[in-house]
Amino acid sequence: MHVGTQFEPADRAGEYYQHLAQLGCTHICSNPPGPASAWTADMLSQHRERTESFGLSLDLMQLAHIGPNPGGQFPSIMLGTPERDREIDVVCDAIRATAAAGIPALKYYLSYLGVVSTGTAKGRGGSVARTFVYADAEQEPLEGIGAVDAGTTWERITYFLERVIPVAEEEKVRMACHPQDPPVPQPRGLRGIDRVMGSVDGLKRFIEISPSPYHGLNFCQGTVCEMLEKPGEEIFDIIRYFGERDKIFNVHFRNIRGGFLNFVETFPDEGDVDMYQALRVYDEVGYKYMIMPDHAPHLSLSGSDERLVAFAFALGYQTALLQAINQLRQG
Repeated sequence: MHVGTQFEPADRAGEYYQHLAQLGCTHICSNPPGPASAWTADMLSQHRERTESFGLSLDLMQLAHIGPNPGGQFPSIMLGTPERDREIDVVCDAIRATAAAGIPALKYYLSYLGVVSTGTAKGRGGSVARTFVYADAEQEPLEGIGAVDAGTTWERITYFLERVIPVAEEEKVRMACHPQDPPVPQPRGLRGIDRVMGSVDGLKRFIEISPSPYHGLNFCQGTVCEMLEKPGEEIFDIIRYFGERDKIFNVHFRNIRGGFLNFVETFPDEGDVDMYQALRVYDEVGYKYMIMPDHAPHLSLSGSDERLVAFAFALGYQTALLQAINQLRQG
C-alpha cells in the first residue's frame, strides 16, 4: 500500500511530475494524451517512460468516462444503442495497448449522469467544498434519454463486462470501476436514472458479475460513505468486505461530513470518518495499491495553483498515516 495521486494539469505535466517527486509521491494515475480510441502501445510506452524519467511509477490510467455525460467518450455502451459493440471494441483495443505498454491497470466510470453536485459550502478558513442535497437536486429527465430503470442498466453493464473483462484477464490489466456519485434513492433515482452502483448492495452485485481477478473497483471511499446513514461507523466493515475479496484496485481516500442524500466533502482530517482507522483496515485486508487524494476542497490563494496545494496537503496527511501504520506493524 502506497501513496499515489491522480490530478494532472495537462498543460504542464513535466512541472507537475517534478512537483510530485519533490513531495515524495512516486506512484500516479495519469491521463495519457488523446482519446482512448487513439491509444497505441508506442504512445502509451512513451508516456510511461516520460513519467518514469521523473522517478514516478505509472500504476494506473484513466479510461475516458463510459457514459453520455459531457466529455464522455463511449456513450453508446450505457445507452444500449447498436454502436455499443464498436465502442466496446475501442475499449478492448485500449486494454491491449495498455498491456503492451507495461501499464497494469485502468480506471473507468459507468454512468449516465457523471458526478452530480447541488452546490458548495464554506469550509474551514473560507475554503469551498462540494455538497449534495437530494431534496435540492434537479429532477428533469435527461434530454434524449428519459427514464432508465435498474434492470435496463444492469443489462447494459453486464453486456459490457462480459465482453471486456475476458480481454482484461487475457492481457492481465486490472479494470477498476468507480461507484456512481452521488448515491440516490432506488427506484426513485435521479433525473429518471436508477443509479444501481450507488449502493453497497449494488457494488456487491457488480463484482459478482465476473469472477475474474482483473474485475474490481476504484474504491472511492468518499462515494461509499455517501451511501451510508452513519459512515463513521459503517465504512470499516465495507472496506473489509471488498478488500478480503481482492476487489479493491485503487482507493480514493476522501472524507465527508453527513451521509446518504445530504453531505459535504471535507479535508481528510476533518470529516466524520477516522481516516487512520480506515487505513488500518486497508492494511488488515492486505491492500497493496495506491491510496490517493480525491475532490479536495478549493482554496483561496493568490498566485498559486490552489488545487495542487490542496492535494499536496492530502498527500502529506496520507504519508504520515502510512508511516504510523508501518510503525504499528513493526511493533
